[in-house]
Amino acid sequence: MNWRKLDGSRILLPINEAVELSIQKELEAGYKLRICIGTDSQVRGKNITFATVIVFLREGKGGYMFINSETIISEMKIRERMITEVSKSVTTAYDLSETLTKYDIPLEIHADINTDTTFKSSVALKEAMGYIMGMGYEFKAKPHAFASSSCADKVV
Repeated sequence: MNWRKLDGSRILLPINEAVELSIQKELEAGYKLRICIGTDSQVRGKNITFATVIVFLREGKGGYMFINSETIISEMKIRERMITEVSKSVTTAYDLSETLTKYDIPLEIHADINTDTTFKSSVALKEAMGYIMGMGYEFKAKPHAFASSSCADKVV
């Protein structure tokens, strides 16, 4: 995976090492952290671009994010695309779980899925919630899922 910062600079370390260094730096500076992970996607013809973000929130002091983008050539129905987004977020969370546990950092996984049934993405709500919570993570959906619906949405 090719992770980068919002300014475009590449993260050359393995992502779990980069996250651990960031956590150490923020804790040494006296910040209380929370991490949110989310993925959004955009379809352009037969290309689907996914953007996964790791959002570092400093309690009361803003935050920043690490970004990974990936484009695949595929045709997916909305349910499959939503579950693929969730899978990318869960995989990232799983890769970071040991580090987050070590520093006792709370983690939320945000799904870009609407709870309002008038929106197409709602077809995957129950599956996504079961998947995320079944893996032991805290689940957030729209309108509370800012990591996916705002942060990842801006960089996809």
